[in-house]
Amino acid sequence: MRKKTKQHGFTLLEIMLVVSIIVIILGVAISKLGNTTGVAKSMRVQADVQAIKTQLQLYESMNGFYPTTEQGLQALVTQPQNDPRPTRWYQLFKEQPKDPWGSDYIYRNPGLKDPSGYDLYSAGPDRKADTADDDWGGG
Repeated sequence: MRKKTKQHGFTLLEIMLVVSIIVIILGVAISKLGNTTGVAKSMRVQADVQAIKTQLQLYESMNGFYPTTEQGLQALVTQPQNDPRPTRWYQLFKEQPKDPWGSDYIYRNPGLKDPSGYDLYSAGPDRKADTADDDWGGG
C-alpha cells in the first residue's frame, strides 16, 4: 500500500500575490524617485545663474556698467564692438553658458522683472522665454 504524503510548497496564487506586492512597492518607490533629473537640472540652473551673476558683477566693477541686452552674455566671452564699449575687458567665460536643455541663458539689461537691474534666467524645458516654466535660479 502506498502512503499519500502531503506535499509542501507554494501555490501559483500565493506566488502571484507576492509578485504583485513587490511590483506595487517598486512602483511607489520609482514614482517617489522619478523626478530626480528635474531636481538636478533645477540645481544646475541655480548654480549657473549664480556663476554668471558673479562674472557680471566682475564685469561691472571693471567697467562701471553691465553689458546691454544687445551685447548679452556674449560680452563675457568676446569683447563687445558696439557702445558702450568696456574700457577694461577680460574674457570671463570660454564660451557662452548653456542651460541644462541646451539653450542660451536669457539676459536683459534693463530687465523686465527688475527694471533697475538686469534679468537672468533659463527658458526652461520648453525653451521659450517668458512662459510658466522659466527657471530664475531660485530668485
